[in-house]
Amino acid sequence: MLVKKTVPYDDLCMSSRTSATLAGLALAVLTAGCADPEADRVSLVSTPQPPASSPLPSLTVVPPPSPMLSSGPVKHPFPMATSLTDPMATAAPLTTTGPPRFFVSARTPLTRFPGQSKTAVFTPVPPAVHNAETGAFIANIPLPPGIAGSWHLAAAARDNRTFAIAGWTGSTNPSIRFFLVHLDENGRPEQPVALTPTDPDDLTLVHDLALSADGTRLAYSTPLIGGGAKISVLDVATGRRRDWKTMTHPMVSGLSWAPDGRSLAYVLGGRAIALLDLTAPDGATSRIIKAATGALPMESLAYTPDGSALIYATGHTVERIPLAGGPAQVLARPELPPDASLSLRFSVDGTGEHLLYVHGWRAYHADLADGAVTSVPITVHERPGEGNSPRATW
Repeated sequence: MLVKKTVPYDDLCMSSRTSATLAGLALAVLTAGCADPEADRVSLVSTPQPPASSPLPSLTVVPPPSPMLSSGPVKHPFPMATSLTDPMATAAPLTTTGPPRFFVSARTPLTRFPGQSKTAVFTPVPPAVHNAETGAFIANIPLPPGIAGSWHLAAAARDNRTFAIAGWTGSTNPSIRFFLVHLDENGRPEQPVALTPTDPDDLTLVHDLALSADGTRLAYSTPLIGGGAKISVLDVATGRRRDWKTMTHPMVSGLSWAPDGRSLAYVLGGRAIALLDLTAPDGATSRIIKAATGALPMESLAYTPDGSALIYATGHTVERIPLAGGPAQVLARPELPPDASLSLRFSVDGTGEHLLYVHGWRAYHADLADGAVTSVPITVHERPGEGNSPRATW
């Protein structure tokens, strides 16, 4: 399936031609994040709902010398959502199935500029299920109506069978939508369930996803046009949503649900680990757990199964820090190739014993008990080896 169109502003993120500039932007953001994270506040904003005629922003440009330049200020078309009165996820957690048998990979549409053309051609690709031991392709994940292909974000519940996936609409004004999929005991995906927010949202760029332990809530983080970022919690059954925002940093990543569903851990601007208390009243201050002390950035987080500690990486060193206080413990030091990202994006399974990350077209499995790392090739059915490498979760 081919979709040919003039490149909108946010779609430039999908172009391999812009990847170097985006990497530079990310590094600039992380450098700017060296400001004191203790000063940050994450607050719930209550504002009236927009009129039905509120227009979606439309900003279309051809790739300029610096693809992050815009043609002028753009206002976010929708106010922050407050319709979800109870953002906690306190139902019984899904049952952990032991060492993961499967992982799900997701990637952005393939992008190319034929000849010297300034018009991109996008080829959507589906998310896929793989054997966790061998990396072998098991099946493509079916897509809900209106979703043309995968986006490079997915999140797993602790049962290794329930996954939340970001999809790309592939329309004239492309956007990101979420859906859930469940795997059977052989790793075969069932029919997906689209998640439709009750409150309108403008999702053209999402930094991270996290699915709660009970599978009832999806958290995601997005930048706010004009500055700052927001964390959203979506009820997967009703589509109701609640948002929090921070004006200190434009990037929030590493979202992770506490096993009891009462708080969210996240990385603020690559420079600090913080907790958002979902039981707190409006205007609550986020609590900083750990601030970065060196130049290496943080990106991913995971709660331990008992909720007493967080697993994170500073650069490529994986560590564990107790929430009650105390020194960090080194769990693994994966050796990545020189061309790898400065930060480590990973997924920890429901047992808290197995860590997964991707470089190129290989999936790396770190045993957090002894730090040993093994790798397997990632095989896909749709255009293997083309485009940017996928991201993976289990």
